[in-house]
Amino acid sequence: MATSETAGIARWRQIADSLRADIAEGRLAGALPSEMRLAERFAVNRHTVRRAIAALSEEGLVTAARGRGTFVAPRPGRIAYPVGPRSRFSENIGAASREPGGSMVGATREPASAEIAGLLGCGIAAPLTRLELLRVADGAPVIVSTLWFEEARVPGMVAGFAETGSISRALETLGLSGCRRLWTRVSAIAADAHDAERLHCPLATPLIQTTSLTAAVSGEPVQYARSRFLGSRFELLFDHAVGTTTD
Repeated sequence: MATSETAGIARWRQIADSLRADIAEGRLAGALPSEMRLAERFAVNRHTVRRAIAALSEEGLVTAARGRGTFVAPRPGRIAYPVGPRSRFSENIGAASREPGGSMVGATREPASAEIAGLLGCGIAAPLTRLELLRVADGAPVIVSTLWFEEARVPGMVAGFAETGSISRALETLGLSGCRRLWTRVSAIAADAHDAERLHCPLATPLIQTTSLTAAVSGEPVQYARSRFLGSRFELLFDHAVGTTTD
């Protein structure tokens, strides 16, 4: 049974999610309604509303002006993100005048499914290394990526990424420099509970999903990846003169 404290936390997060969706979809702009009006709308006390607004303020979605109220921050322009064989996440985000960052939020060992075995050219149930990465721009989470490597072909990937903070540099330390993306597929999906939590967005928020296969210079596949981008923050630019790799 949930405690009153747990219920309170859940409620302010629900309110923050609702207001965040209103902002993202253009239903809320300019000045926010007063705390009293928001408390009436959501049938909660003003303290709960205040916590929700504070969370949005920490995300940079709203700003407070003394004596005037709280306002929706100007919506940032979309990030033009080149997709092709060789540039990197950090370069793409930096080129858009944003500060790139990110971390490894999960690392597991799992057997290859028939689908991934076919893509990586390994046996079904062959041991794989699976990495979960969270990418941020200006401190805000914007991309969740899941990457698979055949353990025997790319040993030490977890330690390599932990040391370098970069997929490309980790591959280079393992003797796989010059890797390039062979293909990228793009689709639209809705955020599930797992991605919504990591991207700080409401459930079912529109995401851009890319799946891709990266190979060594020899042409041997080394990485299969599935990335989910916040649709409101990105436009993918298929400029093959520029390109994108795994990082």
